Amino acid sequence: MVVDAMHHPLIDAKGKLYAVNISLVKDMTTYTFTDYNVKVTYHHNLYLVEIVKQRFGRVLKLDVLRASKLWLDVTTSYLTLGIGGTVDEPANHRSHIYKDMDRVVAFGKVVVTWVALIGENQRQNPTPDRKSSLLLASTYPGVLPPALAVLKSSLKTIKKPVTLLDITNLSLLWKDGHPSDYGLGAVDCNHWCLVGVPDTWNVLLYNLMF
Repeated sequence: MVVDAMHHPLIDAKGKLYAVNISLVKDMTTYTFTDYNVKVTYHHNLYLVEIVKQRFGRVLKLDVLRASKLWLDVTTSYLTLGIGGTVDEPANHRSHIYKDMDRVVAFGKVVVTWVALIGENQRQNPTPDRKSSLLLASTYPGVLPPALAVLKSSLKTIKKPVTLLDITNLSLLWKDGHPSDYGLGAVDCNHWCLVGVPDTWNVLLYNLMF
């Protein structure tokens, strides 16, 4: 059921006006660029997998992706993966309930679920894979997040080509890009100042796409 539908004009840097329709269906927001017959859908899902209510409360089901049928038919999908904060809900995996599962372990099981889903599904076109020249970058002096190794290991098992846009090192080198005490809410590592790191992510993603 569509709970909200809007028509918004979009103006580019040269002042040209484009028609954009925005619709919201549950946790899916779709932007339709009518001039180009292109749709971009954003899935608002914090954990990617499902959260269900059971007798003792909410449970995070690490091996269930029911909402995936809403985006498996798209031409190209872009998935943002990260790990941060805490997992407050108990985790369910293969009929077992874990009250306090390690975040990295939970992240790994979610990635395996997604990899298996993409591997089994034959309708979705592969994410574009583009070769690029090697850029010399600064080296982060600390230890990279364990979740990155988990993700790379899981991606090696998938048959369909998946491009990993790894912005881990880039983001770690710009830790002062967080709002810190100047933010509107709690201090965490999930929010960034604008203009800042997210703009660089967007530039890299744009070049990967086109």
